[in-house]
Amino acid sequence: MSQSHGLRDLRLLDRSIASRESHQQMPSFEELQRPFPVQRVTQIDPLLTVEDVAERLNVTKDWVWDHSSRKAPYLPVIRVGDGTLRYRSSQIEEFVNERERLSILRRKRR
Repeated sequence: MSQSHGLRDLRLLDRSIASRESHQQMPSFEELQRPFPVQRVTQIDPLLTVEDVAERLNVTKDWVWDHSSRKAPYLPVIRVGDGTLRYRSSQIEEFVNERERLSILRRKRR
C-alpha cells in the first residue's frame, strides 16, 4: 500500500468521524455551566458505626476494627477521617449473605 493511499484512508476516516459528531447536538454554554446531576438514592442506606456492625455480626468492636483496618479490609469500610469508620448497611448485609453462601458451599463439599 502506498503512502498516498494510506493518507486517503485517514482522510475518509476523519470525515466519517466528523460527520458522526456533527449529528450529535453540542450542549449549550448554559448546560455546560450547570453542575452534574446528582444521582438520588431512592432508598436510604444508613451508615453504621463500629458498634452497630459489632452488634449486627455479634462480634466485638475490636474484631470489627481489626477487620476494617487492614490494607485489604475484610469488611467493606468507609474511612471518614480522624480514624472514624462507617459502614453501609446494605454492604454489611451483602457481607453476611456472602459468608453464608460460602459456608453452605463448604458444607456441601464434605
